[in-house]
Amino acid sequence: MGMSELQHELVGRVRELGPAMAERADRYDREASFPDENFDDLRDAGFLGLCIPTSEGGLGADFATYARVAEELGRHCGSTALAFNMHTATTLLAGQISDELDLDDVDRATLARRRERLYAGILDDHTIHAQPFSEGLDPRATKGFATMAEPTDGGYLVSGKKIFASLSTSADVHNVACMVDGDPRIRLLGVPAGADGLTVTGEWDPLGMRGTVSKTLLLDKVFVPIDNEWLPPGVFNQMATRWPHFYMTLSFAYVGVMGAVADFTGRYLSGEIDGTSRAGNPQKEYVWGDIQVRYEQARALAHAAAGEAGPDPSPAMLRRAWSSVVATMEGAPAIASAAVQACGGRSLLRPLPLERLYRDARCGATMLPWSAEVCRERLGSLKAGIEGIAGRDDGRPVTSAAEPVEPA
Repeated sequence: MGMSELQHELVGRVRELGPAMAERADRYDREASFPDENFDDLRDAGFLGLCIPTSEGGLGADFATYARVAEELGRHCGSTALAFNMHTATTLLAGQISDELDLDDVDRATLARRRERLYAGILDDHTIHAQPFSEGLDPRATKGFATMAEPTDGGYLVSGKKIFASLSTSADVHNVACMVDGDPRIRLLGVPAGADGLTVTGEWDPLGMRGTVSKTLLLDKVFVPIDNEWLPPGVFNQMATRWPHFYMTLSFAYVGVMGAVADFTGRYLSGEIDGTSRAGNPQKEYVWGDIQVRYEQARALAHAAAGEAGPDPSPAMLRRAWSSVVATMEGAPAIASAAVQACGGRSLLRPLPLERLYRDARCGATMLPWSAEVCRERLGSLKAGIEGIAGRDDGRPVTSAAEPVEPA
């Protein structure tokens, strides 16, 4: 699938920023520190407003264009791409996704008013948003979130816990998914960093994607003003059932990591890095060929799924999205492992990037709510599988595409 003119332009701009980001990636990984300099570069290039419409001063990217940009970021620094996903996800939810859902006139007016403020904060004040969903609950639960919001004068008092909260020490606003007691509608509330009752806690010393700095947020009756409720109540629920491709946004960063692994392997085996060509070694050439096949398959499937994203996907479309997540999240560590095999032990020495890419690639398969395990389970459902195959070329609206609301 070819790129649009806008996609070519934006990917090209990220590619220009990429070498500096790649050079810093080792330091962020060693220190488990947030890539502030990379976010400064993204801010200066206007990318904090990537998915804000051009009419509002943003870059006007839709979901499929975001996928291309996230992939290119991931080729240079996986942690930056993953953290950038958490920022951009809020603008996708409040923008394109909400525009394509069913809202009454009152909710539509509320959304317009709230996101005007959201967009202004990002574009004028360079506000960085995070979107912590994970709570460590059963990933098969369908009753929403344990973090609770208590209505009060002028807003809500929010209490609960979010784990693996990316940008925990760097975001200006943490957009937490939560619920009001007795109300099944999920709320998305922007908790200001530094608010009374908000504590960032825990060590951050993970296997990979260390620059995301995803510590734990503890919330104890944190006041959130009503204007920080970015979505009207229930819009998040509607997204989960009608726009489920939203849950695959983070996978595009891992497509980029796969590309970085392929880039390094080709350069290393050709002798570009250490001056020693491995050309003519049939075993290494076979592995190198297999790496390219798996990467191109995952990349093509990812962009096919991204191009189909929209409300009410058919079973076939949803099946391709799940398949894409599995192909990427299981393919990334597979080709990284193959690259180690083909390149040999010296390729694992720092500051060469393969060792870091190997660890970064391993982290994707477990990420909820669409972990590789969850996607395989859904693909393995006989009913879903039959409907998905039978409806490969059908239209969009099919009721079986509904996505249960799950905590990450």
